[in-house]
Amino acid sequence: MGDLTMSKVMPGPWPQPQSTMLTTLWLLLSFALPVLGFYVSVRCPHGKQCQRALLSNNDIFLHCNSSGAQWHYFFLQDGTNWYSHPRSVSNIERMPEGSILIKNPLPSQTGIYNCRDKNGLQVVQYEIEFQDVSTLHITHRGLGQKPLRNETLSLGGKEIIFTHWEPWQDCNRCGKPGERKRLGYCHIQEPLEEPLPCWLYLGDARLWSSRMRPEMQVEACNVQCKTSEGAHITFDNFELSEESESAWLTCPLGSIYRPVIWEANNTPLTWQGQLSGQDVSTILDPSNGGRRLQVFQPAIYRCFVQQELVARFNPRPSPDVLEILQKEEVGQQPEAGQARKGKADTVLKGLQLMLLVGTFLGLLGVLLKLFRPSQSKRRNQTLLVK
Repeated sequence: MGDLTMSKVMPGPWPQPQSTMLTTLWLLLSFALPVLGFYVSVRCPHGKQCQRALLSNNDIFLHCNSSGAQWHYFFLQDGTNWYSHPRSVSNIERMPEGSILIKNPLPSQTGIYNCRDKNGLQVVQYEIEFQDVSTLHITHRGLGQKPLRNETLSLGGKEIIFTHWEPWQDCNRCGKPGERKRLGYCHIQEPLEEPLPCWLYLGDARLWSSRMRPEMQVEACNVQCKTSEGAHITFDNFELSEESESAWLTCPLGSIYRPVIWEANNTPLTWQGQLSGQDVSTILDPSNGGRRLQVFQPAIYRCFVQQELVARFNPRPSPDVLEILQKEEVGQQPEAGQARKGKADTVLKGLQLMLLVGTFLGLLGVLLKLFRPSQSKRRNQTLLVK
């Protein structure tokens, strides 16, 4: 996958009053960089054919390390001709080294992606199925929800439709209760044959079943934290739309293929809360695994990717919002608040001690100046009398 970098905003070394810290924060927000995405990377050995089921509307990166690479596409729903790149496919971008990036792929782009070198020899060939993410079936073990059951396809009566599950992703939190998810893709298997992703199996056949859909399963998890080098944090702000009274926030580097978690007021926003209907103040977008969050009230929102803080979103500054932020920073984050307060108290005590010492030395200097001239004058007067 491509190298992704983000700006790292470091806090100042000295504790500041709350209002000053907020003012500084808004200045930092004005320089926020554009949101970066995450691309799942698909590789295939040189000279081989590889098959992969993925989800639509989630960017992918197909590798072809060949100078002067030439790409040819065959879309199964079209089923007529091979197309050469470049062609009028606005969401396919060719990279300088020969690979291609497919942004927000459509289910209709399921097909064969063939890469050849400048001499016309095949380098790699991908058979990619983009299963429709809008039909994603989500279940949570903590709610007793069950995945889809196997079914028999109505073609010859011997084909079985089932879900092929990917490995569990990492837990989205550490040191505290969190959640992890795994993705499952619709597959069809005939007796004594290798299973195939559903639409690669059917080709251009016009068949539809409510069972032919991808899945996402979520469960609770609790893991220990590992030592981290620190996250590259992006600051951004948002404003609620007057029409919808909401705003959409996008977590940088987040993806349905990676563990993502959001927090509001230091409280995690969970799939269990959303699937049970308990969390009504926010909406996690299932089509990208929760990378996007719809919010309906001003608050500080943070997103973590693979247990690393990557972004913080703040409402646009106004007197009311600043008051909310002050209460959240002081009241809703006691540990961080106590840590900052402890540092501030230490510095303030040091400054007070220095001020006290300086004042004492200043007064002592003034007294010495006043005391010394009077003694000299008395000595002169005594000498005159003699």
